Amino acid sequence: MPPILCRALLVLCLAAAGAAAAAATPEPIAGVRELYDGAMTPDLAVSTFRHIDRLFATRRVAPGAHVHPLPPAPRRLGALHFDSRGRHLDLDDYLALNRVAGLLVLKDGRVAAELYQYGNTPSTHWMSMSIAKSITSTLIAAAIQQGRIRGLDDPVTRYLPTLAGSAYEGVTLRHLLTMTSGVRWNEEYTDPGSDRRALLEAQIAQRPGAALALMARLPRAAAPGTVNNYNTGETLVAGEVVHAATGRHLADYLAERIWRRYGMESDATWWLDAPDGIEIAGSGFSATLRDYGRFGQFFLDGGVAGGEAILPPGWTASAGRPQTLADGKRLEYGYFWWPAAGEAFYAEGIFGQFLYLDPRERLVIVVLSARSKPVGMDVVDDQDFFAAVAAALR
Repeated sequence: MPPILCRALLVLCLAAAGAAAAAATPEPIAGVRELYDGAMTPDLAVSTFRHIDRLFATRRVAPGAHVHPLPPAPRRLGALHFDSRGRHLDLDDYLALNRVAGLLVLKDGRVAAELYQYGNTPSTHWMSMSIAKSITSTLIAAAIQQGRIRGLDDPVTRYLPTLAGSAYEGVTLRHLLTMTSGVRWNEEYTDPGSDRRALLEAQIAQRPGAALALMARLPRAAAPGTVNNYNTGETLVAGEVVHAATGRHLADYLAERIWRRYGMESDATWWLDAPDGIEIAGSGFSATLRDYGRFGQFFLDGGVAGGEAILPPGWTASAGRPQTLADGKRLEYGYFWWPAAGEAFYAEGIFGQFLYLDPRERLVIVVLSARSKPVGMDVVDDQDFFAAVAAALR
């Protein structure tokens, strides 16, 4: 072989070897404290959010044999123009300014828009943070439908007797799901001294039971049902109720009752408090964009999967509605869901994750974002965008 061809072949071989080595090198990710401190670069946020299963031990949510189809909609989401915070914007503005990594719009169960950015693809798994809370409340509902839980007015201590004598004495499941337990809690993500960060440190320790033990030590700040206070720890307690009532880990119960039956396409993962421990019910759930959309569609379909009613009658109509406090005052919160305009409601996670449902419009919108700080980086009001999509497809 002529020398020039030998050199060319060597260059090609070295290039191929370099590309293979690069492909085999894991993407860098932030540490979990760095994540909650909001101390990531934008690029590091992207690689961290699609690899959160590397931060903690996880449990797999297994898909089933069939896949729920998401066919294309006859009418796609076209040119979109709307106003938000004094600016006139279009779809590209929203994607760029709010650092959207994935967008899925389902109208009548059909795909009206599906977009990926920052190297994501349909097979990319992405964190949802507090969207996991809405998944957990749905598992409470599934356990009620199966008769494993009697109802929302059951006391927490019926299922978790270890909390007897704690501030959770006298707290019902309804209080948990509306975050009105009255248990003192500071949710400040970036404050190292907050209760939320204490819960994170318990998770970092990866000692079985450490997170629930933290919740058992909290003092009372108000009577149950009188004050709403956003509390991620509350969802951990709710998850433990599901575990105790069903004898199943959350990931396994989700797979058994919804993920397989409804036809999710891919597996998902859920953070644990320790290797082979319990799920962190308020965060750490990771799935694909389309499967988040399928979960939303499952809710719009009335909680029916595989021809079986998985959720109690009326649950999907009430879970996202405003509730009431003990004094009758309106509470702008549902059962781990946030009410929106009209009949719409949504699940929201820090760093810009949304699952927006509008039963009247038969609309599901999933937004997965790559914002590098937990809160305060929404240049465009996401609710303005959702309303614009609903109007455009009406």
